Formats: sequence, C-alpha cells, structure tokens
Amino acid sequence: MAVVETETRGQVLVVRLNRPERLNALNHEMREELARIWSSFRRDAALEVAILTGTGRGFCAGEDMKESLAERNPGGRRSVTEDPFNAGTLEKPVITAVNGFAMGGGFMLVERTDLRVAARTAIFEVSEAKRWLLGGWNHGHLANLAYPVAMEMALGFRFTAERFFQLGFLNRLVEPGEEVESAMEMASHILTLPPAARVNTVHMMRRMRPAPNPAQRDLAARLHEHGAKDDLLESRAAFAEKRAPQFKGWNDPEDRYRLPDLEAVTPPDAQ
Repeated sequence: MAVVETETRGQVLVVRLNRPERLNALNHEMREELARIWSSFRRDAALEVAILTGTGRGFCAGEDMKESLAERNPGGRRSVTEDPFNAGTLEKPVITAVNGFAMGGGFMLVERTDLRVAARTAIFEVSEAKRWLLGGWNHGHLANLAYPVAMEMALGFRFTAERFFQLGFLNRLVEPGEEVESAMEMASHILTLPPAARVNTVHMMRRMRPAPNPAQRDLAARLHEHGAKDDLLESRAAFAEKRAPQFKGWNDPEDRYRLPDLEAVTPPDAQ
C-alpha cells in the first residue's frame, strides 16, 4: 500500500496521505514520496491545480515520533529529493481538504496551501512548544492573526475547525466526507481563469504574505538552542510511551534568566 496515493480528475491532481494507522504521520518514506509527487506535478503540463487531503481520521499528525526515537533524530529525516511545495517554488495553486487531525508538521502542510477546506470535526494544533525549545512563534504571524491568537497557537493550544473558520484561516467549512468535493468546486473555478492570470495572481498573493524579518529569524535560531537538548527526545519518548514527560529545562538553571534578545540590524547606508 502506497504511503501517498494520487488520482487525476481532469486538470486536478488529488494527493492523499495514506498511513491511516498512524494518523498519516510524516515518516521519511512519506516525505520522499511527497517530494517526488510535487516535483512531477510542477512540470506536468496536463495538471494545473492540486488538492491535498488524508485518509482515515487524520489529515496529518505531523512528525512520526516512533521513527524519530528509533533514529534518535528529533524532527525526523528530511527528504533528499527537492520538494517544491515545502520550498515555496511550486507555481501552481494547492488546495487543502482537511479531513481530521492536522497537528505539528500536518498543520504546517495546511498553512503552506493557498486555499483551505476543512471538515467541521477537524482539529488543528501548532505543536512546536511540545517538542522543541521554542514554540511555533511564526505561524500566527504568517496567518496575519491577532497577537493573543498567535500566542495561543505558539503555546500549543488546540483549535477547532469552526474557530479557525471564524478567524479567517479556513475558506470553507463542510460536513465530514465532503472536503474533497468542496475543494474540487474551488479548483473548478480556478480553472476557468486565464492561465497567466491564475499563475500571476497566486504568485503575487504569496509575495504579500507577512514574513519575519532577519533579526527575528536570527533570534528564533538562537532560542532553538537555548535550553536542555535532552528534552527534545524526552518529549518524543513520553509521547510514544503515553506518560508525563520529565523535562530538565536548562542545563544551568540560571540560563532561564539569560534569554538572548533581538539584535539591532545596521542599515546598509550606515555601514
């Protein structure tokens, strides 16, 4: 059984994550297969729009914790094959049809798509705060959401599809089982547009999305190193063993008071 299944409906490619027994968690095999599929879709002149969905109760549960623990590699192995969807170089629009849980890396798949349909029963979570030394600081910013909502996302609270629809993060809210057909309706509209208008509009809209500045990205990189690295594997082991984690926090307890901060960026004309 393929870990990712595809079907074509005219000019639309339906990509279906297919590890239902693991809530479609992203293992190395699935990452490689997705990279191959997105690369092929990018260059296929017969296909213009993609729909990304999942099989079973989950859209995607994110990182495969068991594989990460077995390989002692938090976050898991990334694909060797270039993935234009993840890299942001895929010129064609992608619509997500969220059928269930979209957690961690699964949430990140959703936020990379251009249009979003979700079942009313779908659940979303930005999980970095539970697995890393820095929570999902940039997701609410990328979604252009208010600060307290972005903070809630960053701290790993769960969101219902209904709430995300009200916040404007989702385009359509449908009954369970109707996600793909609703996404197909959106794809059909997109295909009525002049090809250049479709491609150019998607390109322009993506370039207008909010983005962290260099100083913020630098601070995030330093905060990812600020704390006891042992906690990365402990969080995954506790999840896999269904127990409460025993976190260390910091190798030196005083480090909690030595937080790195934003560094001033010198304007080019002042150098």
